[in-house]
Amino acid sequence: MTSEASPTLEVQDVVKHFPLPGASRLGRTLRRIDAVSGVSFAIHAAETFGLVGESGSGKTTLARMVLALETPTAGEVRVHGLVLGSLSRRPLREARRLVQPVFQDAFTSLDPRMRVGPIIAEPLAAQHVDTRKQRRAHVIDLLNEVGLAPDVAHRHPHELSGGQRQRVALARALALRPQLIVADEPVSALDVSIRAQILNLMNELRRSHRLTYLFISHDLSVVRYIADRIGVMYLGKLVELGPSASVYSRPAHPYTAGLVRAVPTTDASSTQRRATRSAPVSEMASPTDPPSGCRYRTRCPIAAERCTTTEPTLRSVRSGHLVACHFPLDAPR
Repeated sequence: MTSEASPTLEVQDVVKHFPLPGASRLGRTLRRIDAVSGVSFAIHAAETFGLVGESGSGKTTLARMVLALETPTAGEVRVHGLVLGSLSRRPLREARRLVQPVFQDAFTSLDPRMRVGPIIAEPLAAQHVDTRKQRRAHVIDLLNEVGLAPDVAHRHPHELSGGQRQRVALARALALRPQLIVADEPVSALDVSIRAQILNLMNELRRSHRLTYLFISHDLSVVRYIADRIGVMYLGKLVELGPSASVYSRPAHPYTAGLVRAVPTTDASSTQRRATRSAPVSEMASPTDPPSGCRYRTRCPIAAERCTTTEPTLRSVRSGHLVACHFPLDAPR
């Protein structure tokens, strides 16, 4: 789902390094963590972009930069054309109204000392939006939108179920009428049946508010369900990018194929057989010392000499589907 209009979110050649404690000398960083290394993509209005990868792939660091909680070492993050890293304090505060988060564990992201009503109204108060009476009315409207009764406003988070708490988190994210919601593993802590309810609610909210989502997960099956397009990250790099159905049914990168193989299924389809042949053969390399050439080569069952010396760049394998691999799956040899 894309349009010719300017993207809601643009991530352009973004890099994020974290120096290791005690790893510098004379002002020079000797060792660092390469959390994100030159990632670029764009998300258009009312689109859900899924970002998937293992723990340590850089997904959450990228999300924190989109939320302006971290500043890129290099590159730019733009929301509706605004370069977040270049804004001074007051303009950045105003720009944050455009982007709101939904975190993995709503229990830890909601203040246990506050009741639900003030929790949802807190962003409005912080941004000096509306009067107290208007905020209370807005809270009731938001609770209704996310499928909760008005009396929930008087409860504390510990009095709610996990699914109810995540609905409260969604209501709080909607309070400032954002353009973009960054959802970092929003359903991974929930039971399977509740996951489906929250994902369906997120889809309904997207349609009714014309929301744009950056949806982050380690679970490719969840991302496939909700996302229009999928980006696959590995060790700080974007290794595959394309329409959800294409990436899932015809993965072009061996790492993506391994993620597909990890999805539980009773269908011994050709996709699953192809993915099995591409299973990773070792653990992820360290982000403090990433491999030369292709970062996935130390785990890849089809790696060759070229993978050691030359880093692959994203290239098209079919319409709208890009892969960073010298030997993409299903490509002529």
